[in-house]
Order: sequence, then structure tokens, then C-alpha cells
Amino acid sequence: MNPYDAKPVQRLLKRAFDFCAALGALIILSPVMAAAALAVWRSMGRPVFFRQPRPGYRGRIFDIVKFRTMSDERGPDGELLPDAQRLTRVGNFIRSTSLDELPQFWNVLKGDLSIVGPRPLLVEYLPLYNPTQARRHDMPPGIIGWAAVNGRNAISWEKKFELDVYYVDHWSLWLDLKIFFLAVKTVLSRSGINEADQATMSKFTGTKPLGPTE
Repeated sequence: MNPYDAKPVQRLLKRAFDFCAALGALIILSPVMAAAALAVWRSMGRPVFFRQPRPGYRGRIFDIVKFRTMSDERGPDGELLPDAQRLTRVGNFIRSTSLDELPQFWNVLKGDLSIVGPRPLLVEYLPLYNPTQARRHDMPPGIIGWAAVNGRNAISWEKKFELDVYYVDHWSLWLDLKIFFLAVKTVLSRSGINEADQATMSKFTGTKPLGPTE
């Protein structure tokens, strides 16, 4: 049994903190969110929000909500242009300051997300995880996580999953508190936002099994 399932009282406290923190954040940050929404609308038009299915606790699918940071520009073939070409100046600023994450407090209120937990990734990755990596879904996903404060998108997928599983195995309210304060430092320093030489993190294609040693 993982620590999350084995600590019912801490689970209840975690959910209570999530709800109160998310509600407070939505109220206090509403002027900032309104300004960000206006900036997105003026630079890219509608929709202002980006919605996408993501796997949550135990793989349950939900729609994550973020501010848009990329346009819908397409090439002559009708396909979307690469991320680097669609990331707008306003979008880059919103992403670098993590303002694009603010609408996710609504997901926290609904119970889809926690404030702290492994980041919810793409649904298409679910069949690509090995059994150890799949354990990242043994806890509710979060807006910020152990991997996010230890390199964010600048580390490899394998290292990111290793950190996620470490968090699942060692979860406690104290660890959540530590991650929360480290996340503030990460956001202020704007570190690890993108993979090196990439506008966004490259897609996960699976972990190659180790071959025989010689």
C-alpha cells in the first residue's frame, strides 16, 4: 500500500488544504487572471482557455484548464505549425511566469487536481509507461510536483518519472509543504520552463528497455 492510501487523516487534511488554497487563490488572483485572459484574447482571440483531457488519480480522465499560449496557425498542408512557431510573445510571457497554470485552481476545487502532486500528462502516454512509471498515478496529480522543483522540463522523461515515483513513495504533508515553497522559488527564477532548444517539452515515446550487457 502506498503512503497516500495508508494515511487517511493526512489525505483528508490535504484535500481540505487544496480546497481552501484554491478558493483563496481564485479570489485573490482574480485581477491577475482577468488581465491574463484579456491579453490572450487581444493577442490570439477566442478561446482564451486551453482544455485537454489528462489522466488523474488512478488514471481517471478529466479536462485540464489553462490559459492559451499558442496560436492555431497551420501550414499549407493544413497541419498545425511546430510549437515554436505557434508560441506567441504574450504566450511565452504567460508561460515563463507560470500564469498559464492559474486556471487549474478550478480543477483543484473540483477535486481533479491537488496543489502538489505529479503533473498530469497526456492521455496518449498511458500505454507507454512501464509498471514503475505507471505508479505516478497512485496519487492525485498536482499543479506543482517534486519533478517540477527538481528541473521542471529541463530534465529527461525518465528522471521526471523517477522523481514522481519517489514522491508517491515518500508522500507526507511535510513533503508537500517543502515542494510548495521550492515551487515559489522555481517560478520566481523562471528556471526549467522548457527543454533545451525547445519551445515545449518533447513528447514521451516510451522508455527503451536495457539491452544485454557484454
